Amino acid sequence: MAAVGGRLLLVSDFFMSFMWVWSSVLIKIFVYKILGYGTHDLKGEILRYGISIVNMFFFAYLAKATKGGAYNPLTILSSAISGDFSNFLFTVGARIPIQVLGSIYGVRFILAAFPEIGRGPRLNVDIARGALTEGLLTFGIVIISQGLSRKIPGSFFMKTWISSVSKLTLHILGSDLTGGCMNPASVSNGVGFCTRRTYKQEAFNCVLACSYGGNFGSSVGI
Repeated sequence: MAAVGGRLLLVSDFFMSFMWVWSSVLIKIFVYKILGYGTHDLKGEILRYGISIVNMFFFAYLAKATKGGAYNPLTILSSAISGDFSNFLFTVGARIPIQVLGSIYGVRFILAAFPEIGRGPRLNVDIARGALTEGLLTFGIVIISQGLSRKIPGSFFMKTWISSVSKLTLHILGSDLTGGCMNPASVSNGVGFCTRRTYKQEAFNCVLACSYGGNFGSSVGI
C-alpha cells in the first residue's frame, strides 16, 4: 500500500508541476491578450494578482485532494529535512526530480505553443545580490508555511489565504530583481534548462543553490 501511495504521489507531483507552469502563462494570456490590459496597467495587475490567488487556492485544493501532491520542491524539502531519513531519500531521489521533469515538459509545451511568452524569471542584478534575495525570499515563505501548518493545523481556508497572500507579496518584492521565483523546479526548467536564454549558467546555479539554502536554513531554524 505504501508503494502504491508513493507512486500516486509521484504522478500527482508530475501533473501538478506541469499544470503550475501552464497556469501562470494562461493567466497572463487571459489578462493581457484576451482582456487587452497593458503590462503596466494597474487594473490589469490587480486582476492578474487576484486570479493568481484563486489559482493558488486551486492548487492547494489539489494538494489536499491528492494527499500531499506538490509542484514546488521547497514545500516538501523542508518537511523531508525535519522528518525521517527514508522520507528524505524518497523526496530528494524521486519527488523533486519528478517535479522538475513535470516543469520541464510544461515549459517545452509552452515554448512550442507560445514562444513569445515562454520566458522564465530574469536575473536583473549581480549574482551575489540575486542569490541573497532568492535565499531570503525562500527562507521567508518556508518559515510562513511551516508556521501556518503548526499554528493553524485545521483551517484550510485561513492557511491557504495567508500563504497565498504571503507568496504573492514576496513574489512582488523580488520580481524586479530575480523574478521572485522561489521554485527551483521552475528555475531549473524552461529557459534556464531548456534553452539557457534567461539566466547565465553561473547565475542559474547560484540562485538555484541559494533557494535550497534558504529552505535548509529555515527548516533547521524551525
